[in-house]
Amino acid sequence: MIKRVEISEVALKQLGKAPRHVVAKMASWVEEIEHSGLAEVRKRPGFNDHPLKGKLAGRRAIRLSRQWRAVYVIQNDSTVEFVLVEEVHPHDY
Repeated sequence: MIKRVEISEVALKQLGKAPRHVVAKMASWVEEIEHSGLAEVRKRPGFNDHPLKGKLAGRRAIRLSRQWRAVYVIQNDSTVEFVLVEEVHPHDY
């Protein structure tokens, strides 16, 4: 069960520029994973967790607001699985 989240330096820098409600939702997502596990959090429609296609295939994204997304990948380091959030950015429409 995946219950550990690590946020990259790039994502932390991007979160520093994000609106407060986006940062709060990201914190909520991390907290929910650490409490319930990634499999359970993926079932919740509020984050709209989905796999990415194209050049980002193999990664997943969650919706932090109508515009903002967080892109993550599941790492497996010596039997410890964790989610590494790679970037947080506004989505182009």
